[in-house]
Amino acid sequence: MKHILLTLFMIPLLFSTEKVETYPPVTVLELFTSQGCSSCPPADKLLTAIQDRDDKNSVIALSYHVDYWNYIGWKDPFSKESFSDKQRSYSRKFNSSTIYTPQVVVNGKEHFVGSNEVVMKNKLKAYASIASKNKIDVTSIVNSQDNISFEYSIVGSIKNKVLRVALVIEERITKIARGENRNRTLKNSNIVVLEDKLNLKSATGTHQLTIPNLVNKTDKIKLVFIIQNTDLDILGASQVNL
Repeated sequence: MKHILLTLFMIPLLFSTEKVETYPPVTVLELFTSQGCSSCPPADKLLTAIQDRDDKNSVIALSYHVDYWNYIGWKDPFSKESFSDKQRSYSRKFNSSTIYTPQVVVNGKEHFVGSNEVVMKNKLKAYASIASKNKIDVTSIVNSQDNISFEYSIVGSIKNKVLRVALVIEERITKIARGENRNRTLKNSNIVVLEDKLNLKSATGTHQLTIPNLVNKTDKIKLVFIIQNTDLDILGASQVNL
């Protein structure tokens, strides 16, 4: 009997007690929007206000301008087919048969109408207590006339994950001549103008972005770094002003 009891007490020791490291919460808001969509300006305005109020650097706001509104008469200068494709990828994840604007995706895990301030407030509160699983450190940033280079180091597991690097214009004001928002002057913020995706084979590395002609010398720009898994869940993020 003593032998049996000893064996039973030893069983828990066979299980791993390894602690999984976590890092401060970061909430990434990805707004899919368009200058050609009359429902989008309130969502654009809300996203700007949230970013402006974030004094803890715990919220990263991004605007992806889709191209499927361009047919209506105004070609959004920030729109890209690849951003529409990104939205479709989320739609498949969420088992949704349609895509829409303005749509906000939170940490790649759920979505809602981007102009809904009540839902936005509740989601920000909920995600503020969810720790990140990765941390990204960026050093040796060189911003030249044509490109931006940097070194990165990722803390936490990189298995089956990618590093997304986005070049972002902080703010741009545009007078709209045609389409649903004709004769309006719109202010867009946190505008993604370029995004690269790096398959991670190492936790450290270097990368270089070519600055698109869309970026003016007077623009304030920043880099956003996002760790995402194969399920499109965002597990860590950071941003650097340039």
